[in-house]
Amino acid sequence: MKNLSTVLSVVLLAAVAVLFYLVLSNKAASSEPELANLDSSIDRISGDLSIAYVNSDTLLSKYEYFKDISSDLEKKRAKLESEYRNRAEGLQREIQNFQNSAQNMTMNQARAKEEELTVKQQNLYQYQQTLGQQLVEEETKLNEQLYNAVSGYLSEFSGSNKYHLVLTYTKGSGVLYADKRLDITDEVIKGLNKSYLQSKGVIPSDKTDSTATTK
Repeated sequence: MKNLSTVLSVVLLAAVAVLFYLVLSNKAASSEPELANLDSSIDRISGDLSIAYVNSDTLLSKYEYFKDISSDLEKKRAKLESEYRNRAEGLQREIQNFQNSAQNMTMNQARAKEEELTVKQQNLYQYQQTLGQQLVEEETKLNEQLYNAVSGYLSEFSGSNKYHLVLTYTKGSGVLYADKRLDITDEVIKGLNKSYLQSKGVIPSDKTDSTATTK
């Protein structure tokens, strides 16, 4: 599930867009804006806008829900691959048997068998495509569930902690530097895991805690 980190990503440009929107809104309110007024607006916005970030790599490595759905998906992938491999090996044996016995067949028998094997090969290819599509759909579904769980929790978490914007940060992303003081990864992981374990009945439910929806 390499693209799961991407699913969680919030483009840094969103933060820039927020700043631009607020600055330009203030600028439009004045018929003759001056550079000093623009600087003042930026200072005011910077003071009001509370931003934090979550390290997505760390989140995915420690979030129990993600571990569970990743394990489930991998088991399903292995099962489907095993089913396909068994079919492919069975067809390969059938082709080999035909090649070994073709000399004892009449021309019509050989032609009929070739057509039969061709149809089976086409069916096997279609089966492979179907399995691949099933895995893609399953992964997409799990990605959406993961995103909803994290974003739902962050919505409540950010509200109670007065955050206006929570970004994701990972090595190689568009963020070149992030102040460690803005890192709320550990807090978020702790809250997400608590909520998930409560939903499974592993630990007692606490209605006063924020919850992450995993449905």
